[in-house]
Amino acid sequence: MGATDAFPGDVGPAGAASGDAGGLLDALGVAAVVLDARGRITLWSPQAEALFGWSAAEALGRPAAPLLVPPEHTELVLQLFAQVMADGTPWSGSFPVRHKDGTTLLVEFRNMRLTDAEGRVYALGMACDRQLLRRIERDLALSVRLVAQSPIGLAVLDTDLRYVMVNPALERLNGQPAGAQLGLRPDACLRFLDSDMLMTSMRKVLATGTPRLDQVTVGRPPDDPGTEHAWSVSHYRLEGPGGQVLGVASSVLDVTDHHRAATEAARARRRLAVIADASATVGTTLDVDRTARELADVVVPELADLAAVDVLDSVLEGRRPLPPVPDGPVRFRALAVASARPTDAEQALDPAGQLASYDAERVITRCVTTGRPVLLARVRPEDLPRIAADEKGAAALARAGLRSYLGVPLIARGDVLGAVSLYRVRNEAPFDEDDVVLAVELAARAAVCIDNARSYQSERRTALTLQRHLMSEAPAQPTGMAIAHRYQPARAAGEVGGDWFDALAVAGDKTALVVGDVMGSGINAAATMGQLRTTTRALADLDLEPAEVLRHLDHAAAGLDPAFATCIYAVYDPHAGECRMASAGHLPPVVVRPGPRPLLIELPTGAPLGVGGVPFEQTVVPLDPGDRLVLYTDGLVETRDVPLDRRLERLVDLLAAPHDDLEELCDHLLAALRHPHDHDDVALLVAHATGLTPRT
Repeated sequence: MGATDAFPGDVGPAGAASGDAGGLLDALGVAAVVLDARGRITLWSPQAEALFGWSAAEALGRPAAPLLVPPEHTELVLQLFAQVMADGTPWSGSFPVRHKDGTTLLVEFRNMRLTDAEGRVYALGMACDRQLLRRIERDLALSVRLVAQSPIGLAVLDTDLRYVMVNPALERLNGQPAGAQLGLRPDACLRFLDSDMLMTSMRKVLATGTPRLDQVTVGRPPDDPGTEHAWSVSHYRLEGPGGQVLGVASSVLDVTDHHRAATEAARARRRLAVIADASATVGTTLDVDRTARELADVVVPELADLAAVDVLDSVLEGRRPLPPVPDGPVRFRALAVASARPTDAEQALDPAGQLASYDAERVITRCVTTGRPVLLARVRPEDLPRIAADEKGAAALARAGLRSYLGVPLIARGDVLGAVSLYRVRNEAPFDEDDVVLAVELAARAAVCIDNARSYQSERRTALTLQRHLMSEAPAQPTGMAIAHRYQPARAAGEVGGDWFDALAVAGDKTALVVGDVMGSGINAAATMGQLRTTTRALADLDLEPAEVLRHLDHAAAGLDPAFATCIYAVYDPHAGECRMASAGHLPPVVVRPGPRPLLIELPTGAPLGVGGVPFEQTVVPLDPGDRLVLYTDGLVETRDVPLDRRLERLVDLLAAPHDDLEELCDHLLAALRHPHDHDDVALLVAHATGLTPRT
């Protein structure tokens, strides 16, 4: 069907005129009048009655000039009539006509001569209201001009959804001249778009009459195949004045710039969301491995299909990382791998925990030696050996169809700690500079967390080594007592504290029992603990009363950092069968006697060591052979979710059960009271009074 073809429905079967009303002629209200050679009216259409006011009965047979023409124009009209009838020259123009009601209206005429089969001649006059005609002419001229000069692509399609009109703007958008598109359907012309969606949308509009507005479709047009464009498409059903369906009109507006801006805004929002997610989820603990896993989980799948986090082996050894030698190999330890879905590409990555050495040709090596991101937007086959660990890994990447790669260094406080590698396998979009900016931001945040975790773990190892060194000298078994003890550092990623215990021989077969807890954690707390423990041992040799020992320790603690500690100092005298003890803000000890329920000893609490100026009081507690004294630090009983009094009751319940072996009792208490994620260390000392052995 060409541009001049009529819409389906305009012509009925066998060429007969359709019965549907509402065409342009109906809108114009064109009147038809036929005059015989004498100028008498022989035919009078209903439109003539509507235009001039005279009915057919009133008009037929009467001379037209006296009926319709004002007297002052009669002579001119008769001349024009004679001319048309004489030589058949048609005449057209505007002429005033008298209406039945006496008014005069300006009418647009088209006059022509007719001849019947017998040679008789007639004059056919076609007329319509001149004002109505001019208005429709203006509307049509405006429509044609708008369609031709509109920057919006416009098209008209018939009821078979074939083009019958394409304006110049749509010619340019489609990249085809109008003549090449007329008679074709959009799915045959616009193969670079989602034509199935367009056809489905137009069919719905044609069936329902409901417009479909601002549907955005994207594609790469033939004249710019390297760039993705976007168009906003709207469809409207066309109907004649009588309601008959004529087809579909489509408007197409190039919204590429707006689409790109909206896409960039959406990407920016996603980047902010990823950064916010990273701020909340990366570095939740002071654990290097977990921090690396958190980073990998953040970037997959939002930024990459597959991610790996590797750090320099020296970082995990606790040493300050040295700049890698530019042309030398680099030793990495894989910390984390994350994948959006199973893929062969995972075979090219080192599993978490594996140690590997890579030469300067590897992409990840270049990333850490230069301290700069490495972007391979579109991975070529020759790039695969430089990305994968070995030939097998390169083959796995090839099978997976690796499309794009991005390596970003992990840099914290000026030191390169390692790198994060990002892979796109299913995602067809290559990494771009915006992705590099986002990856660098995420890597920088994670690197600080990894460095903090590394520093913490290094300090923790140092503090734990110091703590164990200071506590390495196990107490000797004193006279009249059996001793069991435990020290256990925090199980979770908490700090090493300053808990300590001791059992010291004192003159006269007496034994000094000590348990203390320095407030704070880390190396300083361990160092303070060592100094207080040494001071306590020196004071024990002086055989001072417990309250006096605490007074001296209080004075010594004032010059330390941290300066505060809780402590219990007790002296057991097997000859007197008693134990004198004093507390500096410490938790109460427990006395376990055969038979009755174990008892928490309510000592005068006192102030912690280091407060200064607060006197200490001591209490005498009977301790007979068979009795036990249990001293402990708060790490054994304090938790964040259970009140302390309930935990102390739990300790008493555990001690009420019989345990002949002191070592087994210590293990039982720790197993029952300690949690896997306790953030405090614990010192435990169990002293069993055995009585004096008779001398021989």
